[in-house]
Amino acid sequence: MNVVACSPLYVGSEIYRNSSYGPKHPLAVPRVSVCTDLCRALGWLPEPVYRDAPMATEAELARFHDLAYLAALRRAEQDQVVTDAVRARFGIGAEGNPVYREVWRRPAISAGGVMLAARLAAEGGIVHCPGGGTHHGRADRASGFCFLNDPVLGLLTWLDLGLDSIVYLDIDAHHGDGVQDAFHDDPRVFTISLHEAGRWPYTGAAHDRAGGAARNFPLPRGCNDSEFAAVMQQAVLPLIAARRPQAIMLQAGADGLEEDPLAKLSLSNNAHRDVVRAAMVLTPRLVVLGGGGYNPWTVGRCWALIWGTLNGRPVPHRLPPAAEARLRALRYDRAAGRNPPEHWMTTLLDPPRPGPVRPEIRQLIEESLT
Repeated sequence: MNVVACSPLYVGSEIYRNSSYGPKHPLAVPRVSVCTDLCRALGWLPEPVYRDAPMATEAELARFHDLAYLAALRRAEQDQVVTDAVRARFGIGAEGNPVYREVWRRPAISAGGVMLAARLAAEGGIVHCPGGGTHHGRADRASGFCFLNDPVLGLLTWLDLGLDSIVYLDIDAHHGDGVQDAFHDDPRVFTISLHEAGRWPYTGAAHDRAGGAARNFPLPRGCNDSEFAAVMQQAVLPLIAARRPQAIMLQAGADGLEEDPLAKLSLSNNAHRDVVRAAMVLTPRLVVLGGGGYNPWTVGRCWALIWGTLNGRPVPHRLPPAAEARLRALRYDRAAGRNPPEHWMTTLLDPPRPGPVRPEIRQLIEESLT
């Protein structure tokens, strides 16, 4: 096995700090800015390893996205309103994909960041880009809070640079349908998704293998750390190891954590840390993205923990005062925000959430081996 090079890089942007999909939307909460601030407060993010995400050009985005759709998205930001025809054709301003102040700039910067991450890792290395991970976006339509599909654009960047054996591993609670469909039947990109069964977008059944280019692991509600580890160790990691990938892109959505409001899995962030540790020794090129995650404390702590893991940093028993102050300053209008537990303010690493490995998990593993 190859081990990725040292000195991981971090791709971020200030576009996320004051950007919101709207006060009632799940993406009203800060996420990337919390992660970045925690990493800096911990002394884990010196300026030499930080890279500012560029805004992707329309030509770069057109590598995957339809030009008419891109024009409509740019116009939506300019006008801050869309017609009924645009809403129906492109999904902008509909079904959780609102028109908001940075509706063009924010996804274009996310896409530019992921493409930069792919280029930075192309010669070997690790890059963390928590602003990426919008895995539902379609070539000509917004979907699932995703206006552009930055993982697809990052994977295409690797393909254009000559890589031809890539694994896309998605641990978001929602199936990475947009990425799987983009590379359906393409043997160069093998997509693996662990997601909650029966959760929107209602795709990613275990028997769906995308013409041989995918494996899906729909997890039952309440999936705990022990069950997640069993699937990873007995099914997913052997699949990846057998392919000997030139590169891995990991979409590390944090909505599978137990405290997330949009899913019903019961993971701790130990699960994410363990996936990152495993991926690091399976490839010479690793890009880790963000993705879902709608509780500002749990998602920010999880993605900061990932950055620390990529750098081999020991996790402090108690956060330094600046990091703790950043977490205590967060506000959250859902039920979990009314009485947040103290460890959300003082630690990064969750207590583990072990449990029994249910028969449906064992069956899922067995089916994956056939």
